[in-house]
Amino acid sequence: MLKWSLIFLIVAIIAAVFGFGGIAAGAASIAKVIFFIFLVVFVVSLLFNLVRGR
Repeated sequence: MLKWSLIFLIVAIIAAVFGFGGIAAGAASIAKVIFFIFLVVFVVSLLFNLVRGR
């Protein structure tokens, strides 16, 4: 999931360099959403593994 976030971030940067503002904004917002979903899943997984004792 973090890989997809980085891909959308790179697409946003490339689109911004070439002047495609709408595409850059859309890709950046998608990258943000995927990154925050990744963080939530990571924290839940970390807490679950701490509770289980691993």
